Amino acid sequence: METREALCSRLRTMSGRMRRQALRMALSAGSLGSHVGPGLSLIEICAVLYGAVMKLKPDQPQWEQRDRFLLSKGHGTLAYYTALAEAGFFPPSELEQFEVPESWLTGQPSMYLEKGIELASGSLGLGLSVGIGVALAAKKKGLSYTTYVLMGDGECNEGTVWEAAMAAAHFRLDNLVAVIDANGMQSDGPCASIMDMGSHTAKWQSFGWEVLEADGHDVGSLYDVFTGPRGAPPRPRVVIARTVKGKGVSFMENNNEWHFSRLTQEQYAAAMAELGDEPC
Repeated sequence: METREALCSRLRTMSGRMRRQALRMALSAGSLGSHVGPGLSLIEICAVLYGAVMKLKPDQPQWEQRDRFLLSKGHGTLAYYTALAEAGFFPPSELEQFEVPESWLTGQPSMYLEKGIELASGSLGLGLSVGIGVALAAKKKGLSYTTYVLMGDGECNEGTVWEAAMAAAHFRLDNLVAVIDANGMQSDGPCASIMDMGSHTAKWQSFGWEVLEADGHDVGSLYDVFTGPRGAPPRPRVVIARTVKGKGVSFMENNNEWHFSRLTQEQYAAAMAELGDEPC
């Protein structure tokens, strides 16, 4: 049985591979749609879910009892696609087709169950509503899977998020987990300047959710909140993951220019030098 120390070491190594691969994809794509900053903030969240938490059978991508992951924050594909490749849904070599014309690896995901993609996303604020339907289906069918919906804190400006939050609590969906990538930024600037929402913890609690917080770049912290016992009474859970936009590359961290900026060869070399050599 894998020890906690070994588990965390493996997930940190996986996160490192994903972050390097994400930068390679962004460089190769040369596109404003790569969304480097938003992608890098999600790396550890996706690594922990796909590397240690979710029930999956990549060789049976439509296995009925699989846990479902919905990327509502469509700008996070660099983390999402690299996690899917790490989990074995497709060979890592396919990542070279990111944003190549006619490729299925689009800048924002399109539903493709054979590759592990459960939802087409990009229009923000919709993923939680879909997740409620998926979680309700599990209840009605007597299935034991959990549905995870990953959203951004800027995305929570959308009113549809809060309509969905009310519904999830009303239906007591204790098989639903929302994850908030709380990096404090969105495409136009700091969340507090665009639409100050105050305390996410207080808001989600007031909507009847069980609220947990985690360091979104600490794999051990994330693993603990995802696998910890559920509280009573039965209700949906939200994990507020405190993250840094552009995490891992000093000139990208908390720099909102990297929501859209293209990566040059020189910047790529500098970023990879900061990340260091990939472990053997």
